[in-house]
Amino acid sequence: ESLHSSIGLLGISAGSLLLAVHFYSLPRASPLIPSTALGVLLLILSSLLAYAGIRRSLRNASLFLSLCLTISVFWCGYGVVFILGGQGVLNDTGDFRNALVPGLVTFTLALLIIAVVGFLCREVILAMVASAVSLASAHEVAMHCSTAFGSSAVACNYMVVCLVGGYFGLGRILYFLTKEKIALPGTDLATKKTHEPIQPTSGSVNHFAVTGLILNMLSASVFGCRLLGVTGKLFIGQVPWLWAAGTYQIGICVLSYRAMDVLMATCFGFTSILKFARGYCLLYPIWQPEEPSFPTPFLVVFSILFAVLALFLTFKSPVDGLYLLFYVAYCIALACRPKGFFEGGPQGVDVAIFVASALMALIHLYNVGASAKIPTGKGAVKALLARSSFLKLREGADLHAPYLGYSKYADAEALGYACSVLASFAMTVTGDPQAPLATVVIPWVVVAGGILKLLSGSVAFARGKTLESSAFILYAVMWIIWGLTRYGGLYGTARSFHAAVGIIAFMLFNGFIVFCTLFLNIAWFFYSLTFLLIAVSFLLDAIHALPAGYDIAATLIFGLVSFYCFLSALFNSVFEGSCLPMGRPIVQLSGVGGGTTKCLHLPARKASSVKRIADILKNGGTCGIPTDTVYVLVAACNRPDAVEKAHQSKRQAQDRPMSLWISSLKQLEPAKHLISPLLWDFMEAAWPSPISLVVPRGEWVDFLGMKDSAKYVGTPQSVAIRIPDCSVTTHLIDLVGPIVVTSANPTGEADTTHHNQVYAKLGNKVDAVLCDGPSPENIASTVVDCTKIDSGNIGFFRVGIIPKSQVKLVLILLTEF
Repeated sequence: ESLHSSIGLLGISAGSLLLAVHFYSLPRASPLIPSTALGVLLLILSSLLAYAGIRRSLRNASLFLSLCLTISVFWCGYGVVFILGGQGVLNDTGDFRNALVPGLVTFTLALLIIAVVGFLCREVILAMVASAVSLASAHEVAMHCSTAFGSSAVACNYMVVCLVGGYFGLGRILYFLTKEKIALPGTDLATKKTHEPIQPTSGSVNHFAVTGLILNMLSASVFGCRLLGVTGKLFIGQVPWLWAAGTYQIGICVLSYRAMDVLMATCFGFTSILKFARGYCLLYPIWQPEEPSFPTPFLVVFSILFAVLALFLTFKSPVDGLYLLFYVAYCIALACRPKGFFEGGPQGVDVAIFVASALMALIHLYNVGASAKIPTGKGAVKALLARSSFLKLREGADLHAPYLGYSKYADAEALGYACSVLASFAMTVTGDPQAPLATVVIPWVVVAGGILKLLSGSVAFARGKTLESSAFILYAVMWIIWGLTRYGGLYGTARSFHAAVGIIAFMLFNGFIVFCTLFLNIAWFFYSLTFLLIAVSFLLDAIHALPAGYDIAATLIFGLVSFYCFLSALFNSVFEGSCLPMGRPIVQLSGVGGGTTKCLHLPARKASSVKRIADILKNGGTCGIPTDTVYVLVAACNRPDAVEKAHQSKRQAQDRPMSLWISSLKQLEPAKHLISPLLWDFMEAAWPSPISLVVPRGEWVDFLGMKDSAKYVGTPQSVAIRIPDCSVTTHLIDLVGPIVVTSANPTGEADTTHHNQVYAKLGNKVDAVLCDGPSPENIASTVVDCTKIDSGNIGFFRVGIIPKSQVKLVLILLTEF
């Protein structure tokens, strides 16, 4: 259980030892560790710390993961800068200083915040590590700014981290060697466990938000330092900080969806776009000497999206909503300045964002780790909305539960729709064939329309939304290819027939998606249909026949539809009801358009869900449940009406009778005298397992209370019975009693291997589905004929996951001993 905490702290100690050796040897003519080697080692350690932070620790999860992820991104950017220095990219005087200082300033303050909160929460080891690395960064800044400061002070601070790590390692070794009898203070990770989960289903706490805010500080620091004169210029050496922040920000976006925080995840997705755009602008002088220009329409639309998101975030947390207003001002400042990031106005807002992000990081981290809270206005907004009959906040454990089953992610469709708006408005810019990279368009199209839309499609797939995910992924690929082709200079001065053929293929795929959305809802139908206008624009541009003004018309139509979908997704994630509905399916077929059914889909990992399924079975319902093999349809034995309903619901064939399942042989104890001793011993030895035993039918069946419906179970001569090797299933049988089981698919079709397939195959004929994702096996159970077992013979009706030899071995052992 303590593995990830140990990896995190010892990884920080290892990196600190490398840096201590580096700074001690820095005054020498040639450093002991070459810059390139040091950079590569720091990148490896940053990956290890990212893993440890995401996997979290047992206690103070937010503090630990914030420390690990912060140092991880620090060493990631730091390592790339060292590699650039080692490869001779940073040759000019002051280049190394200008490259390192923005990152060092950021992490000095960020780690100081973590250290202060750590001391307040009495996490001394974490606080000492954070404060030592913070002091090391501060001394390094001083060393770069003044020759009066030497490198020994930096090395000493890193040695403090090594000593703390050594103490922690010694404490863990003693803890295990003495079998938990000796635990040095601060190293016993089993005490003070946080009972608050890292990913709360109510979406009230997002442990990853602190790291996201620190990443916002990092990107703002690069341009803020230039405005304040801390650095002398903006150049390629600062790109590692920006793109490391952007890459980690996308990761934080995904993790925020895991934490069921839709609004902050969308916010981090937006800010990652800006980080990649900043890095692109600093790379541009490699190809052209002049600074790139910015498309005004796109930035105006981006400011509107930030303002809408800030409004919705205010309903959840007013302080977070006010924070996003800084980004609204930032986009407006960029739109007003043709050179964007390189001018004083946007850089002044960067300074404000740096300060605001630091304050927000302190508030978030303190409120998660401490018992006392800094007020953020959540209670006031909640009390205000409680008086409203029109708007009611969504709350509760099932806030982001998908319609079909359990998902680890909240819905990411709002981000996908917003990216469609951003990418579509980027296409209004006419690129210059002679200087295709001169206008900053590629980051908006490739990152927003491509990468983030791929992310939205992946999350939609994880939530069981196959059609939506397919559309998002298709559109993402289209935006990436078109953006790189049109604004990356791949066209040149001539247009390509082959590009036109590829676009037509995409249009055919999208035509299929348009047809499928007829069965989904009205909004998605218009969303996919209007994308055809964008695809037509791609096609006309590829054959050099794009009419004047068509881009603007297509952008406005598709952009408005996408913006409506964006608003609807935000409304549905924040408020109850359907203030902005997506509409009903245009074509309604039986079993299609699942949003109208009343079939419950409950996550199997919750005990409350299993109890609810048990209540449905006791009341005469039929349910689809997971097992140790494939999904099955079940009914309670003591409800004859339910047994008959299960038989009729799937058009059961006479040669495929239903079977009987129990949770333990104790449920057959009253009828033990009616079962042969060898068969009883064989059942004890074979179960629990995916082995169904076909046994002679007898009076023992009457003990189960099936009455007239017993004719649907087994044959007149025999009955198949088994104890499944699945804790969820056996717990359900403990609550209900013996159950009647049949495969969760119409007779003749393939076995059901996912909870989404249960409703797709059986429709409204099933009352509820207990969802546990993909089946552990795609093969059904082995069915053994035990009707002649007393003579020492067994047969096989079906060989499934358990081979014949293993079953026969059980019988041989019984008969010999």
